[in-house]
Parts: sequence; structure tokens; C-alpha cells
Amino acid sequence: MDVTNHIFTKNQLDTIFNTVINQTLGDVDRNNVFNRTIGHDKITGIAGDVIEQSVLGYPADSYQKPDLIVDGVEVELKTTGIRKSKKNSNQYEAKEPMSITAVSPENIVTENFETSNFWHKLEHLLLVYYLYDSEKSVVASEYARFPIKGYDFHEFNDDEKEILRNDWTIVSNYIRELQTLHEIPEDFYPTISSKLRPNLMMIDTAPKWPHRPRFRLKRTAVTTLVQQHFGKNLETLDQDLNSFAEIDHQLSLFTRKYQNKTIRELLNIFSIPIKLGSKGDVAKSVTEQIVTHMFGASSHKISNIKLFSEIGLVGKTITQTTSGNRTEDTKLLSIDFEEWLDPNISYEESSLYDYFNETQFLFIIFEEQSSKDKLLDNKFKGFKRLSFNETFINDIVKSTWEDTRTTIFENQLVEINRRNTKGELIINKNGVVSTEINLPKSATHQVFLRGTGNDSSNKPVEINGIKMYRQYVWIKGTSLVALLNDISYI
Repeated sequence: MDVTNHIFTKNQLDTIFNTVINQTLGDVDRNNVFNRTIGHDKITGIAGDVIEQSVLGYPADSYQKPDLIVDGVEVELKTTGIRKSKKNSNQYEAKEPMSITAVSPENIVTENFETSNFWHKLEHLLLVYYLYDSEKSVVASEYARFPIKGYDFHEFNDDEKEILRNDWTIVSNYIRELQTLHEIPEDFYPTISSKLRPNLMMIDTAPKWPHRPRFRLKRTAVTTLVQQHFGKNLETLDQDLNSFAEIDHQLSLFTRKYQNKTIRELLNIFSIPIKLGSKGDVAKSVTEQIVTHMFGASSHKISNIKLFSEIGLVGKTITQTTSGNRTEDTKLLSIDFEEWLDPNISYEESSLYDYFNETQFLFIIFEEQSSKDKLLDNKFKGFKRLSFNETFINDIVKSTWEDTRTTIFENQLVEINRRNTKGELIINKNGVVSTEINLPKSATHQVFLRGTGNDSSNKPVEINGIKMYRQYVWIKGTSLVALLNDISYI
């Protein structure tokens, strides 16, 4: 391989990339790479090709060698799409997971982590970020209008390296086990993704066999890289927690120490001010703040802690009765209808699928003695960690996605006036008739849609001429109880 055109100094690369920041991929395409998209709308990797061939100026090749030699160090170049965050338009998030390298059952069992192809690809990275400035999927030629927003010479710190080592080892050990136990291990390779997903922190494997999968950095891990590069501050923990087993062990210690203490007692223990609302009770959000303080952090939310952000651990508080019944449904994520209604996006490509596939939920469970109890009086019972299984994701969640799209695409969306048990119209406090939209409801779907808003005269979402509140994905309380009942307390 002739690597002459791949050798740079870091100063040279700084100069090159600083001159293209905020220019579009089309602007910098001096070698007319986008000509390849003419008549080929679905060509992939065009952004990376432009960076390599037009910005850095070296020809396309298929070698599995390092992309660059930078000051004598082998560096992997990754061109990655980012989007404006749905939660905060001033921040970015990763468009998708980041492909790393192939999962090779033939080779991985003879490798060690330090010299593995996996770590070789991740040890020294040059990440180039472009803004995927569209809510809908676009054809390859339209990438020309997407601006380059930044670049990052990235090396994982020691804690992140240990997480990646543990993740890789989990995959390697499982493949070795299959090869040891089964005469035809290939018959069992389809279980690699589904079996290991709940235990992997920063990576996953996709697609599934018989298609040969690749290691990927989870979208949550890439989002954390992106947000830190663009200035978001995340809190780091003093303790090293490099696997879910270690996290679970720590949570178990917390349970033994604090079980059956009321929220009031826990707030006092951690010196968290008790702020009462209009109903003389604290906000539900204080329970997540209690957990961050258990870990020695000061953040109010688990997602503001770097480790939990990059592994996609989401905290959810639920309150059960003494008989173990769930008291309410749980809100999960907001709906981006631009994406949901994009006919070119499949369910497996959607943020809904990514959310259920990647997210690990840490349920913080409290118990109320009676329905009249204040939140302050609820008792801490422990933790359960939930990763939705593939049947739930591919059947139950997918049906909500498909039913929503069908209702809207086939022009079946309607707004219905709500009536009470006497058949009378329900009137809101502002005099507006209360209505509902015939999107998937909890009566028919375990995962359903529900609008949220403070004023029925302000409905910012409009679809097929019908105005509605911002819609969110929820999971039915009884369904969640059923899932959690199958999981032991940590």
C-alpha cells in the first residue's frame, strides 16, 4: 500500500480542517466526488468520501489499514453526522451509532484486546462532524448542502478504555463459548446481538446473522463524544464503574443501606433542600437527585453524569402500592413527527427503535402505603435495571410505530370531542371543548401516544390539518409492572 498521501502532521490537519469549518460538503468537494451520486440516490458513505478525497486529497482505497499516519501515529478517520438535539436546540447529538469494525468469530477468539482489530480502530481517532441538517432522510446528492461543524482528535481515557475492554471481552468470551459447546457454532451466532445487548455498555453489534455484524459505538456513546467536544459539561464520578456488573453491585450496596427509608429521610441524609410545591409535596424529580447523590455526584439528573450518559442509562422513578401494583403510566420520549412520517425511514432506522434498543432503564422503586400518601412519605424499596427484549421492541413498539403511520398516511386521523359518562361534552377551564386524537391509546396499545400541554388553546403540532399537543411515547403501567415483575431487585 502506498501511504504517501496519508501522512500528515497534526499541525497540517489543524490547518486543513480549520479552513473548512462551516463550509458545506459541496463547497469543499474540489475533486467532484458528488458526481458519483448522479443516478445513484442511495449511495452510502459520500460524506466520508468527500473528506478523504477532496479535503485531505487522497484517493479511495479498500485497504484495511489505518486511514492516516499523524506524527508517526496510526489514526482512524471517522466522518460522522450530527443533528441538533431534540431536547436542546443549542446542543448536538449523534445521528446514528458509529461503525467500528467487523465482528469476526474466526479471529476474535485468538486475539487479545490490546492488539485486537477492534482496539486498533479506536485507540486514536480523528472525528469529523458534519451537520445532517434535515429532519427527513435525503438522497446522497443532498449531502452537498450539509456543513462541516468540527473535528476532534479523540483518545478514550483510561476508564472508557476499560469499559470498551470489558464490552469486547464479553463478546469474545461468548463466541468462544459457542465454539466450545456446539459442533456448528454458526447456528447460534444469531444470538450474539440479542443475548449480549443488556450487558454491553458502550458498544453493540449489528446487523444480525446471517449478515455478518459489525461492532458499533452506541448512539448514546457517540452523542456524549459530540456534546463534550462542543462544550457540554458532564459530571464525572470518583469511583470506577467499568461494567454493568460493577454498577449493579454498587446499587445493591445502596439498597442495603437505604431500603425502607422515606424520601423525606433520604433528602435529609443527602442534605437536599425540601422544596414544597403548591400541593404541599416535593416534585417527583427529587428521587433521581437522591440517586445521583448516592453515587457522590451533585447533578440533579442521571443523564448529566458522563458515565451514565455514554452508556445510555436512563433513570425512571415508579411508585408501587404495598401489593406491588403500579400507580401510573410512564412517559418515555417525545415524538419527532418529521421523522415518524418520513416514508423513506424504516422502523429499524428510527430514533424510536434506537431508543428502545439502546437505552438501559434504571427504575428507582418506591412504595406508598396508601393512595393518600405524599411523595415525601413513600419508602425506597430498591432498583431494577430493564433492557427491553427483542420481542417487545420488534412486536409491541413496532406496532405503535406502524399504526401511527398508517393512521396518518391513510388520512384516518380525526379529532374527537370528549364526553363524560352522561354523554355531555367535557369543557376545559378556558371554555374550550376537550378533544382527543385517534392515535394509539393505552386502551389498545402497551406502548402508546399521549399529548402534553398546559393550555388547550395552544396546540403547536399540526398534522393533516388537525392541531394537537406535543406528543410523547408512553408505556402502560400494567405492562411495565409485568416486565419488572420478571426482574429481581438488584
